[in-house]
Formats: sequence, structure tokens, C-alpha cells
Amino acid sequence: MVCSALRRVAHMHVYLVRKASSVSTGHHHHQALGSRTAASEFAARGAPGGAVEVLGKSYPRDDYSNLSRKVLSRVGRNLHNQQHHPLWLIKERVKEHFYKQYVGRFGTPLFSVYEDFSPVVTTWQNFDSLLIPADHPSRKKGDNYYLNGTHMLRAHTSAHQYDLLHAGLDAFLVVGDVYRRDQIDSQHYPVFHQLEGVRLFSKHELFAGMKDGESLQLFEQSSRSAYKQETHTMEAMKLVEFDLKQTLTRLVTHIFGDGLDVRWVDCYFPFTHPSFEMEINFHGEWLEVLGCGVMEQQLVNSAGAQDRIGWAFGLGLERIAMALYDIPDIRLFWSEDERFLKQFRVSDINQNVKFQPLSKYPAVINDISFWLPSENYTENDFYDLVRTIGGDLVEKVDLIDKFEHPKTHKTSHCYRITYRHMERTLSQKEVRHVHQAMQEAAVQLLGVEGRF
Repeated sequence: MVCSALRRVAHMHVYLVRKASSVSTGHHHHQALGSRTAASEFAARGAPGGAVEVLGKSYPRDDYSNLSRKVLSRVGRNLHNQQHHPLWLIKERVKEHFYKQYVGRFGTPLFSVYEDFSPVVTTWQNFDSLLIPADHPSRKKGDNYYLNGTHMLRAHTSAHQYDLLHAGLDAFLVVGDVYRRDQIDSQHYPVFHQLEGVRLFSKHELFAGMKDGESLQLFEQSSRSAYKQETHTMEAMKLVEFDLKQTLTRLVTHIFGDGLDVRWVDCYFPFTHPSFEMEINFHGEWLEVLGCGVMEQQLVNSAGAQDRIGWAFGLGLERIAMALYDIPDIRLFWSEDERFLKQFRVSDINQNVKFQPLSKYPAVINDISFWLPSENYTENDFYDLVRTIGGDLVEKVDLIDKFEHPKTHKTSHCYRITYRHMERTLSQKEVRHVHQAMQEAAVQLLGVEGRF
């Protein structure tokens, strides 16, 4: 891992400071080349014994710490709360729909909305509270941003489910930024935004209006099947599933318009069963828009709602916005270019908007090849290094070749890095500074053997 490599290389801090000086001499002081140097970008990782500051709080580093300053700089931006930002528009449309469609007994909205929770959560909140096993691959350092062994940047808004249920809430939406280490292309970014919905039902609420509803039960002791949990009656599960699918079909119809073809794909999540992915046919292509399911009763019980049964769903705001507004590149959501932002300043949040592309500047493409170390290498470590040094200059990274030496059995990777600025033309000279910094940092930080 990156932090273990840092500990092995005692002179690394000096190296990065020197390298940063050469990088910052490049033309056009962009975020990847300017005052936020490579040294400061990597400083957040540090060796155990230091601390990382997030939103005014200090967290001691340890062997788990792997948060780069590139990602840290995104914490607190809260794009979903910036008025007239495209992500804000989607969030507001969802809120408006739920406020109008679902009203409580006293005429107030049934669903409460939480959009300001800190993205720093405990590993217990992010994993254990959701019944995610200790050995589940989703916990890997290579996939998450850890402040230390006990705290992390949330990987999903579901990290707040338990606390809200424990507080006695039975219908709520949570919106926020989430963080995952991932590949680099036009659809993926280490920070994106989720909207989570949860609703619980009492026996009376679920069976109200049904013939002989008083005789029906929520729970039984039976066996788990592909269709239901061992503690749920078939009648209760079918009604919850029906309500969930009806609720979400209404939601996507509100967002995308009438006449949608919808299909449900069976899938697996640790915290729901049965679980589904919802796909819609949009512009002639099937698009996955959200995941959902009947909440695991063990999770509901642990939060103190043993007499209730419920559903949950989660959707990505970027995915919806990219499809609805024809936004081609996820990096655009972080743009401060007025030509982008002004297109979404509409008087009505439901107004149709079709993004008019900015002039597409030419790409600069460079390859990087190296022999992998014998251990402690993951592709996400390299992608994170590329994002940290290259910033949003990097449009995508493709693994274009893998080779195993027949005698040494060492493995070589060749990555093609596409650089493209969203607002101006890049020169090969300035890209060369960034690319060289990546090559040298990969050798020093990841322990690879360069084939440059």
C-alpha cells in the first residue's frame, strides 16, 4: 500500500518537495502544477504518528491512513447544496416529489431530509451497522479512503441508516458526498453524491385497508429463500416490495417523464433481501439508475425498531444528472467555468436542460510502463497517485497491456493516460512535467520498477 511504501522510503518527503518544485515551474499554473504541489498533495498520507485535519477536527494517522490532499480538498464542497448546480437540481426535484406525494397525518411531509451530515464516519457506521462482514471485499483499503483504522470518509450514505433508525425515524432521505477509490474515466471520480431513502411500516400501516388485515402478520419463523427473509411473512414481504417498486417508479417518472420502460434486476446487497437494481430504457439504452431492497430485519432490529419492516434505496446524483442533462464527463460537476454553471440557472427546477458542450480541447496522450513489485500493489493505488499529481487534467487511464516475463515471472503493466483540460489547450511540454512527476512518484511511492 502507499503508506507502507512511504514508511520504507526515509527520504521521501525531501524527494517530493524537490520534485514539486520542478513541477510547479511548468506553464499555466493549474491545480495540478501550481501552489498545491505534489508534496502537499501527498502530505495527508504521511507516516503513522501525525494527524489529518478534516472539517476542523483532527484524526491521528496509523497504518490505515490513505487520504490524499487531492481528495481532502473536495471535502466540504457539498455540490449537492450549491444552488442551481446540476446535482442540486436533481436533489431538489427528488425532495419536491417526496414532499408532494407523501404527506403525514398532520399535513407535514412524511419523509424528513438530511443533507448536511459530515462525510467522516466510523468504520462501524460504514460497515458493521449495515451487517457487512469483517472479511467483505468492500472494506479493502484499496477501495476506500481511511483517516485511520476507526474513521473514514463514508463510502455510501447508508452509513447513517442505523443512527436515524435508532433515533426513532421511520421515513427519511439522506443526501451527501461519498468517497471511493476507483478507476479513472469519464464516468468515475473519487467523490460522488448519493441520495438514500428509507421507509419503515408498522403492522397497522402495512395492512391498513386490506380485507382481514388485522389477522395478517409481519413476522414468522421460517427459512430464507430467494424471495424473502426467514423472519418475514410472504404477505408482508410482497406488500413492502410492491410499495418500494411503486414508489421508485413514480420517482423516476417524475424525473425522466412519462412512458418509461422499467425493469428490475435481482442483485445482492448485504443490508437488503430481496435486492434489486432498477433500470430504465432512456434514449434507446438500458440505464441502471438505483439499487434497492427490503431491509434486513437484523439491521432494523438492532436499531430498536423490532416491530417494523421496511425498504431502502440509493441512487447516484451524478448518474441521473449525466443522463438527464447530457453531461458527458463527470469532472464537469467540479468545474467553476461560468459557461458550464450558467446553463443550470433556471427559474423552475423541473425545466428541461440540455447541456451545450464547451469547446472540446485536444487531448494529450502519454503512456507509462513499469514492472510491478512482488507485493503491496493495487491498481487503485496507482489511480489515486495519478489523480493526486495530475488532478483534473487527467481525463482517463486505461490499462492497455499486461505482460509476464517468461523467466523472472515479473508482471509489467502499461497504462495509457489521456490528459485534457476542460477549459483550455494543454501543451505537451506542461504535460511532460506532470507525467514525469507521476513516473518518479510511482517508483518511489509504489515500489514499481520503471520502464520509461
